[in-house]
Amino acid sequence: MISGLYAITPEQPDTARLLQQVRAALAGGAAVVQYRSKSQDIALQHEQASELMALCHDFDVPLIVNDSLRLADLTGADGVHLGREDGSVRQARIVLGAEKLIGVSCYNNLELALAAEEEGADYVAFGSFFPSATKPAAVPAPLELLRQARQRLHVPIVAIGGITPDNAPALIEAGAAAVAVISGLFDAPDIELAAQQYSQLFSRPASPGRWLH
Repeated sequence: MISGLYAITPEQPDTARLLQQVRAALAGGAAVVQYRSKSQDIALQHEQASELMALCHDFDVPLIVNDSLRLADLTGADGVHLGREDGSVRQARIVLGAEKLIGVSCYNNLELALAAEEEGADYVAFGSFFPSATKPAAVPAPLELLRQARQRLHVPIVAIGGITPDNAPALIEAGAAAVAVISGLFDAPDIELAAQQYSQLFSRPASPGRWLH
């Protein structure tokens, strides 16, 4: 199950600093970590994803790679998150196998999410629910979408986009199983404290060992 605080890494070329940031998020209760990097430095991406995977496993938390099925496969990551241009769930399942997590960005499109679930996605993500500094041009998604999705989907729903501890409760109440956060977490003066604030919004903490195989 995907649930709780879904931490998405910031662009950080300093691997040691990135690990320090993610360790603080994990200590604060992050339940999932997604490695997101738009760098063209493939060696750096491989290094960071590999180091992050070891760190996440110390906390019994899955590491999911954003966009790159190849990187997820090469590093043995626990899953991949696919955007519009990143290939199909079927292709990812063939490459990664049955035990890995596959998530799909569905923006503001419920039909896209239903198709992803039918194809075998383990979770879907909607957003942006609020203005996002990371993706200022992102298509807005209405809160009602979460309510509709919760009635029709059987996989966990992740909400993303400008999420803060103040606006997250409305998303959770509407049906989000997890909230994905970048700047609201990693730009905070105290990352561990920020992670705690997000994690405490979920009434049922994630159980250890729920995903490792």
